[in-house]
Amino acid sequence: MLAKVKTCAIVGLSGVLVEVEVDIASRGLPSFNIVGFSGKAVEEARERVKTALVNSGFAFPLKKITVNLAPSDILKEGGSYDLPIAIGILKACGEIDETENNELFYGELSLDGKVRHTKGVLLVSIFAKECGYINEIYVPKDSSKEGAIVEDTTVFPVSNIQELVNHLRGSKKILPQGVINIDTDLNRGKFEFDFCEVIGQEQAKRALTIAAAGGHNIMLSGPPGSGKTMLARALPSILPMLSAREVLEVTKVYSVAGLLSPGESYIKNRSFRAPHHSMSLVGLIGGGSHPVPGEVSLSHLGVLFLDEMAEFPRSVLESMRQPMEDGKVVISRALGRVEYPANFTLVAAVNPCPCGYNGHPRKVCSCTPTQIIRYKKRISGPIMDRIDIHVHVPFVEPSLLDNTAAQVRSEQILEEVKSARKLQYERLMHWENMYTNSQMRNKQVTTYCSLSPESVRLVRTAVEKYDLSTRGYFRLLKVARTIADLAHSSDILIAHLAEALQYRIKG
Repeated sequence: MLAKVKTCAIVGLSGVLVEVEVDIASRGLPSFNIVGFSGKAVEEARERVKTALVNSGFAFPLKKITVNLAPSDILKEGGSYDLPIAIGILKACGEIDETENNELFYGELSLDGKVRHTKGVLLVSIFAKECGYINEIYVPKDSSKEGAIVEDTTVFPVSNIQELVNHLRGSKKILPQGVINIDTDLNRGKFEFDFCEVIGQEQAKRALTIAAAGGHNIMLSGPPGSGKTMLARALPSILPMLSAREVLEVTKVYSVAGLLSPGESYIKNRSFRAPHHSMSLVGLIGGGSHPVPGEVSLSHLGVLFLDEMAEFPRSVLESMRQPMEDGKVVISRALGRVEYPANFTLVAAVNPCPCGYNGHPRKVCSCTPTQIIRYKKRISGPIMDRIDIHVHVPFVEPSLLDNTAAQVRSEQILEEVKSARKLQYERLMHWENMYTNSQMRNKQVTTYCSLSPESVRLVRTAVEKYDLSTRGYFRLLKVARTIADLAHSSDILIAHLAEALQYRIKG
């Protein structure tokens, strides 16, 4: 007897319909074969499914069983095919009556018949909504909440096979998971550092405020102990909460990466990723034989902090060129091509030289000029050109250490950032996946960053004097637009351009 069950394969951040065809032949030696371009984890489903069915009280047919996962030109990976294969076998055996086939099953089985937490449920729910003809999806109970944030999709949380079979037979129904609304006004919680804890460094704080308001990349350069790392780790405290649209974008990445905890519905806060400088290229950018998101994608709409950036391998840093420019990562392999979003704010911290004390007012640098030049060349010109804000974090004088003067708290800076981002959102809301000034393309820069004749002359002088590249010119205008937004100015004034120019690396 032949039975067909629908499930879903995850390719990048998209779902693809997979039909599980189960045939139980009346003749032939007992066997259990899975075909249809399946990976090792799917091949191992034979033992998981068989044992799970037996331990759930069902008789496993001792016949020739053939399972085909169609279409055969898409690689099937992971344990999410366990549940649909098990349901297909039960349908083929007559344990479950055939239905209208408008259901989709997705989940990994344990040997006792329970359905395990499985990554990618949010993408399955989105796929079911977009395809239009799938009315119900059956997913693990521990993963059902992430699927329930998608409206117009009926999500059934399944604990074990026996419970699902009773539901499909009509003897005991499973209550659908209620729709979970994305709450963008959640309690922000506590942060590791507050800006008021950083002594001095007012220029660096101002630069980070601009970076937070416009999503601009920033580099902090200074001697050891000047506060670079502390400033970077305080940045999340002045970042606004994710909007509902942003939450969905970020949660999709974390869902496919399997980083949502069991029972978690969505990502609530902007990510702050701080990989070690020993990280590999695949770990940073993503990829592998079966591509998964890397740190640049896990930092989407959040912060990627590269402490001691010059210590990262040059090849790893160079791989960031395209994500920093395009806001996405395209990974091509022999088995296919996937695309992940990578609109992150880069915060880099570097020392002025290998020993860290070049230009220090109290300590003598032990590096030779050749060593300093070689050290600075570890970060290439194209990467430096993609960093919008360059700021020096100087040595803190001992006389300031006992300064008891009131420092500006992160909550106060946050209100400025939220106000500026609101202006940007209203300006860019008609453009797809565009939330901040840093994401603007040349077309939007030309439209929203118009300059007065006096400002045009200043920019031309700066371009000629400091040999700014075309990319540098447009990035300068975007930073100036953010400074104007912080000042609630509809026009970019000369003062805004002048401040943006002082943060630009001079050719």
